Amino acid sequence: MELYIIRHGETVWNSKGLLQGNKDIELNENGIAAAKAFGKEIKNLYFDRVYSSPLHRAYTTAKLITEGKNIPIIKDERLRELSFGDCEGTDFRIWKEASCPYHWFFDNPAKYNPPAGGESLQHLCARTQDFISSEIEKNCRSLERVMIVAHGALNASITTFLEKRSMENFWGQGLQKNCQATVYLYDGQWHKKS
Repeated sequence: MELYIIRHGETVWNSKGLLQGNKDIELNENGIAAAKAFGKEIKNLYFDRVYSSPLHRAYTTAKLITEGKNIPIIKDERLRELSFGDCEGTDFRIWKEASCPYHWFFDNPAKYNPPAGGESLQHLCARTQDFISSEIEKNCRSLERVMIVAHGALNASITTFLEKRSMENFWGQGLQKNCQATVYLYDGQWHKKS
């Protein structure tokens, strides 16, 4: 089975450098164009299922990628982006300030403590592991190819689980770009394809 993990297209807040988290922000024109372009790139691939975060930016990306295909898009709350609590809507670069709760998020994720109202990386990893185990691995015999369209931190938590990485290496190869796909093969074990 093949698993495509895709980050949503660019949003208005991405272009302004603002933290989104659980805020439901729409795609901008670049994000719409990139999702359509990616859909054309993979137009000859059949997907048994497409799972999406319930947030607009991911769900709209999934719809644009699969436009013209009769593929169900299943929204799942476990694919919602990490909540940044009180930091949502603030400048993305606040992580550089040592006094900010978001400070360790990229440089040392094992030390990250969520801001007020935010979610821990451990909680994020637990819910994505539950999703992969119960929705993907459990049904792998009946699925040839599956797509997940979600978010930067959420997708990093999935790949952390698939690659059995430690929290210190949560970001692996770094933050996935908008409309970028990372592909894995599953044969009882996960193997990165691209």
